[in-house]
Amino acid sequence: MKLELRGITKRFGSLTANDSIDLVVEPGEIHCLLGENGAGKSTLMNVLYGLYQPDEGKILVDDEEMTFDGPGEAIDAGIGMVHQHFMLVPVFTVAESVVLGHEKTKGLLLDLDAARAQVREVSDQYGFGVDPDARIEDLPVGVQQRVEIIKALVGDAKVLILDEPTAVLTPQETDELIEIMRQLKADGTSVVFITHKLREVREVADRITVIRRGAVVGTADPETSENELASLMVGRSVSLGVEKAPAQPGEAHLVISDLVVRDPRGARAVDRVSLSVARGEILAVAGVDGNGQSELAEAVLGLVDAESGSVTLGGRELLGLGVRGVLDAGVGFVPEDRSTDGVVATLTVAENLVLDLTRSPAYRSGLSLRRTAIRENAEKQVQEFDVRTTGVEAPVGTLSGGNQQKVVLARELSRDLELFIASQPTRGLDVGSIEFVHQRIVAERDAGTPVVIVSTELDEVLQLADRIAVMYRGTVIGVVDGDTERDVLGLMMAGVPEDEAREQVRVQGGRARAGRADDRSTGTDEAAAVAAAGGRPERQESA
Repeated sequence: MKLELRGITKRFGSLTANDSIDLVVEPGEIHCLLGENGAGKSTLMNVLYGLYQPDEGKILVDDEEMTFDGPGEAIDAGIGMVHQHFMLVPVFTVAESVVLGHEKTKGLLLDLDAARAQVREVSDQYGFGVDPDARIEDLPVGVQQRVEIIKALVGDAKVLILDEPTAVLTPQETDELIEIMRQLKADGTSVVFITHKLREVREVADRITVIRRGAVVGTADPETSENELASLMVGRSVSLGVEKAPAQPGEAHLVISDLVVRDPRGARAVDRVSLSVARGEILAVAGVDGNGQSELAEAVLGLVDAESGSVTLGGRELLGLGVRGVLDAGVGFVPEDRSTDGVVATLTVAENLVLDLTRSPAYRSGLSLRRTAIRENAEKQVQEFDVRTTGVEAPVGTLSGGNQQKVVLARELSRDLELFIASQPTRGLDVGSIEFVHQRIVAERDAGTPVVIVSTELDEVLQLADRIAVMYRGTVIGVVDGDTERDVLGLMMAGVPEDEAREQVRVQGGRARAGRADDRSTGTDEAAAVAAAGGRPERQESA
């Protein structure tokens, strides 16, 4: 199915989110929409999906102009969408979620057997491995995303929109999603892939359209370099690395000793973990998602109770203080899930920027808040952190995911800190914003603050960390230097002890070098044979 958008314009008050955008998605192609946070990518797709009505422009499906008054009409036209924040009911099963909105009945009851059969059919076709009777709230994020894709395919989607699909995925889940997109393409389904991650774009896209500040600023092909794409996306040259001087660590300031935390099922999510972080250093906690990193960070903040152990900051015990006490002790915290734990969607941007500061005399007078001071603080932070919003009085829930993350970072980094903890600090951010956030984190380190980063992005870990603690099944399998080889870290994340991982990488490296030497030797022999035969190599059939 061919899809075309002509001159699409969408305004929200004085803000033009989409400005005369033209886009053509050919049948059976993966078309990437690349742009920074707040560029208008999601708005454009919400117009296509019938969630917003365009102020100007046309939507054409197979060269026929169409108008969608809601998602139902878009679905009927063959357009499916997987939103950045999933539209699933946590207490429903997979089968119930897939048929929600177009339920089939058997008499007076839902025909769940038919729904289960549909889920199994699509799941088997693409190797999803999804159980139709599994409850949504019990599924990992990556599997929930597959449920959303199944739901769209069951609805006979010919064009599938994936809105920032990798923002909440681990590297392994991202690779699996890329393979799924390739399978969809092979089966004739067109994919509109909305993202700001350059590696993924170059790996999977057939064509790339770049949007900046609501307008199309160019097109590119997958061979375009990451630096060129980044510059096109943000309108300036961007450093894709992290510039930082060697750490000058002081004394150990955060000390974690034999910490044990249990998950809701009673299993040890954190199993006798001991770590220390010095002033002026960045410790990155690496590992595949679900190996205790999140619970470790939450235990330090007081969000979850520790069964045993100790967490001291400057010699003061943090366990038992509660969240308020820990924050008052000077701990800044960026949570893993910004939309649930980082912001209050219905409050304004200005209010969210002082959520943990409302008891400060700077923002409170008696029982009343100092609204002028709160607004002035917000205007300063919005400018400093480049938060894209219609105004500081706008509800923070109206911001893009990346701009919500900027609000959280601005709030936590705007006060004097004794410790800064960030879980997935750049999840959902574009390259320009990542550059800025990394600079702020390094600046916090250079100011003498101990910094703990929890990230599943191995590139981020290697760029930021002075030391890396690798967690596997709730334990710290090893603490290594920040310049440790990527392959060694990958093996450690899979549970291989450090010494064994280094030995495996050394042996594999030796084999690779030997293989290259053999190839060069073989190439020389083949060249000699070709010359002896008059310069024409014989053609050989290979299996």
